[in-house]
Amino acid sequence: MSPLRALVGVELGPTSWLEVTQERIDAFAAATEDPQWIHTEPVRAADGPFGTTIAHGFLTLSLCVPMLYEALPPTDAMVLNYGANKVRFPAPVPAGSRVRGRFRVLGVEETASGARATIEATVECDRAGKPVCVAELVVLAVA
Repeated sequence: MSPLRALVGVELGPTSWLEVTQERIDAFAAATEDPQWIHTEPVRAADGPFGTTIAHGFLTLSLCVPMLYEALPPTDAMVLNYGANKVRFPAPVPAGSRVRGRFRVLGVEETASGARATIEATVECDRAGKPVCVAELVVLAVA
């Protein structure tokens, strides 16, 4: 039985803060070929709806990976991203802000491939009054 089962219902976090710099946003834009001005052009974005550049939603989602690894107890299992059931971005992440995560294991299913866990993720930002990402992540822990 997976050690993740003991974490069902337990809140994990908050994690350490991660900085979302313009350099990080630009690197994500280059990696994903998404250079939309709201992310990569600070001068133009200053006159835009948020007054600054903002992180891509999927950059914010991808930061759940290091935050989740920080929040989960150490394990010898290989933990793989299996998917996401739900993802929402209720607020933007302005360049120069910090984010951190809180997680709760909703359930664990033992499968032939390993333990498949559904984990609620809530990402908060030091410059936003509400969560910037709420997601239901699915991971596979293979022993």
